[in-house]
Amino acid sequence: MSDFPFLLAMIVVPAVGAAVLAALPPTRQALARQLAMAVSLLVLLLAVLATVAFDPAGDRFQLTTSVTWIADFGVSFALGVDGIALVMLLLIGVLVPVVIGASWDEQAESDGKRGPRSMRTYWAWLLLLESMMVGVFAATDVFLFYVFFEAMLIPMYFLIGSFGGPNRQYAAVKFFLYSLLGGLVMLASVIGLYVVSNSQLGQGTFAFDALRQLDIDPNVQKLLFLGFFVAFAIKAPLVPLHTWLPDAGAEAPVGSAVLLVGVLDKVGTFGFLRYCLPLFPDASRDLAPLVLVLAVIGVLYAALVAMGQSDMKRLVSYTSIAHFGFIALGIFAFSTEAATGAVLYMVNHGIATGLLFLAVGMVITRGGSRQIRDYGGLAAKAPLLAGVFLLAGLASLALPGTNSFVSEFLVLIGSFPREPVFTVLATVGIVLAALYVLLMYQRVFHGPPREVLGDAEAQPEATGGGSTAVLTAPAPARTSRVLDLSRRELAVVAPLVALVIGLGVYPQPLIDLIDPAVQATMSDVGVDPGGSAPEAPGGTD
Repeated sequence: MSDFPFLLAMIVVPAVGAAVLAALPPTRQALARQLAMAVSLLVLLLAVLATVAFDPAGDRFQLTTSVTWIADFGVSFALGVDGIALVMLLLIGVLVPVVIGASWDEQAESDGKRGPRSMRTYWAWLLLLESMMVGVFAATDVFLFYVFFEAMLIPMYFLIGSFGGPNRQYAAVKFFLYSLLGGLVMLASVIGLYVVSNSQLGQGTFAFDALRQLDIDPNVQKLLFLGFFVAFAIKAPLVPLHTWLPDAGAEAPVGSAVLLVGVLDKVGTFGFLRYCLPLFPDASRDLAPLVLVLAVIGVLYAALVAMGQSDMKRLVSYTSIAHFGFIALGIFAFSTEAATGAVLYMVNHGIATGLLFLAVGMVITRGGSRQIRDYGGLAAKAPLLAGVFLLAGLASLALPGTNSFVSEFLVLIGSFPREPVFTVLATVGIVLAALYVLLMYQRVFHGPPREVLGDAEAQPEATGGGSTAVLTAPAPARTSRVLDLSRRELAVVAPLVALVIGLGVYPQPLIDLIDPAVQATMSDVGVDPGGSAPEAPGGTD
């Protein structure tokens, strides 16, 4: 079974599905959503089968496929996964069907300037995005990685710009320009790697394994490292390159926001582990203090700003910026425990924040407003929704028993021996997380009930003006008639609820997948399997 091209199939299947959806007549919406769900479930099945075929004790990269693409420049269509990439593919496989299920009954409306949009287009963009995301995590050729890194911006741009909230066009353009700028900076470093490989090997290459063996001058390493780092820091994002995320997260349709924060942003932290540390170990050690400062600032700053947000979707977006600070801390503490926790955090954050975004979207669907002040007392009328929202919030603040606790704990205990000051400062963010999550829950679901219009006329005022969101769903007129979760909505959130609890109780299967890949990465940067510090320049600890 290991000979089957699982990774290639996971790229091709959703891409073909997207093309078929785009070719369907606009009137075949029922068929379009059934096809979209079927394709996403097939990708999930492929991800599970790939995991079964993967041997954690085997080679570093497995399930490989390689075809010469541009021979004159040493470019290959090369795919392969280690444990780090594999768990991200599993996350993609889980979240995409959930997102399609969440948009099952939604309708695409005209914004008054153009004709009505078809939901088949929305689902086609989602499947194309899934294909591009799989390619990013599965690529083992640096040039191919860059192609997927840039290509995945296109479907997300249209998902935000065509189907998002009142300020969707501004948010989409800002997202695209930030990401494109980072990609162009990274392209300069990709070209630089090719030049270095040509000078040392006699033939230029973009193969990851070959590039990892290069002996690059430390000063050149720093320049190349910075090119990759800027692109990944924007994507993650780290402060101060984060300002696009609150806008994009707030204006994107809820399902797209789940993938944006749950998967796309992880490309940045994945890039730190996959490319920055193994290819530029000396630069990674020298510049680690700068990254740690940015990470801790992000944890504290985003937490404080989140406490002052009145828009639920912007608040959740800021919480993600704080979480990415924790992940960066775990990576650049150069400890195998912390790095394993960071990768596990990437998966668990996608699950917990995805569930929180879905719960927020369900509240907005019923009330017609993103503003916290417009709600109150919903727990009495929608106890199931209140329970899901609370569980998602508790997972977001890493309560023991939820999935995020184990990953956050590993990051902290792995980082403290190496970076005690940064670790203590980051721990303050845990206290702040409890405040902003629980305050949002208390204001929305408890306290005196508030009357909130649920029709389109009330939404411009509630969301800051402008046209209404393009994706809409039927909702009761007022919160006094709010409905609890439907069977479809229960089916949508059930897998994520099960993962939040299941991985909180027993995360070992994911850790077993992740740990060998993390040890190999830490070995590249000079950390032994026991997690001791890398040797500093000059031979001192």
